[in-house]
Amino acid sequence: MKSNNLRATYQILNTVVPYILLWFLAVKAASISLWLLPPILVLMVLFLLRCFSLMHDCGHYALFSSRQVNRLMGFMLGVINAIPQYAWSRDHAYHHKTNGNWELYRGVATFLSTEEFAQLNDFDQKLYGILRQPIMTLPGGFFYLTIQPRLVLLLGSYDFMMHVFTCLRQNPGMGFAAIISSHKSKHWPTAGEFWDVLLNNICVVGGWIVMSNLIGAGLFFSIYSIVLTFAGAIFISVFFVQHNFEGSYAHKTQGWDYLKGAIEGSSYLDLPAILRWFTADISYHSIHHLSERIPNYNLEACHYRNIHLLSQVKTIRISDMLHCSRFILWDADSNSLASIPEQRFANSSIR
Repeated sequence: MKSNNLRATYQILNTVVPYILLWFLAVKAASISLWLLPPILVLMVLFLLRCFSLMHDCGHYALFSSRQVNRLMGFMLGVINAIPQYAWSRDHAYHHKTNGNWELYRGVATFLSTEEFAQLNDFDQKLYGILRQPIMTLPGGFFYLTIQPRLVLLLGSYDFMMHVFTCLRQNPGMGFAAIISSHKSKHWPTAGEFWDVLLNNICVVGGWIVMSNLIGAGLFFSIYSIVLTFAGAIFISVFFVQHNFEGSYAHKTQGWDYLKGAIEGSSYLDLPAILRWFTADISYHSIHHLSERIPNYNLEACHYRNIHLLSQVKTIRISDMLHCSRFILWDADSNSLASIPEQRFANSSIR
């Protein structure tokens, strides 16, 4: 669990600097021929993916030894990824506390139980299945990184303004401090998260404006949208298969076990070395769930040092990822994940 500030600094530099340089290279290549862009865009996606992985480490206060430096670096990486890091990490911490407890946490796409799914009409069942197909990670990745953080700020601001009007209508003499303290936002539970969302949006949108003026809005948003879409889609897919797979630990609250959630509810994603580097070894996911304060640069060694304790960990390969995409329902009776065809077969058997 011991952080190494020198190694963490080197990771920040070998990730952020190449990503910035690739932007310069992409702009130069586009001025020559658009056909030069695809390999550059692939590299940009991979480096942005690594930026997100390092941001994730900062959220666990694991990358650097200093809490304040983790917050600062996490915020910077959040701006690069267009997502408020502090708010994201608070939500992610809830996932860690409840992993494998499917009554409390329903995964990356708020999955339904088989009972809830059975109560849907045919159209809604088909729509549920379509929206959770692997191809939907592309618009999902774009929405997750680009649109949702801006939407959260807009909806939260509107909600606060309505609260102000309501308070002043009911009590015209109410002070602004009292109005603020009485407001409980469903979009940011703490003041710290509000400021993180606000400052992230100011920096991100400000960056959009600056870059649009420097290289042209069309070129900037074309590159930016492609990179964020694919990076977001890959990260969603990686997160999904690390928890949604055949035989994954998916328990009710009663009898739920934290250690089983970490070991049997998290997979080991067997990736080539180059992809492990770009994902900052998040593929060693069970050991990460057993101790979230282990920095990414210690995960591999920790995994193999404790391999004798991880015999129940599921190994997932890239070729298995499509198969994992089937498990989008939770069967509370059997404490397991199920696919839609399995659920329909079970229903027909009951009839």
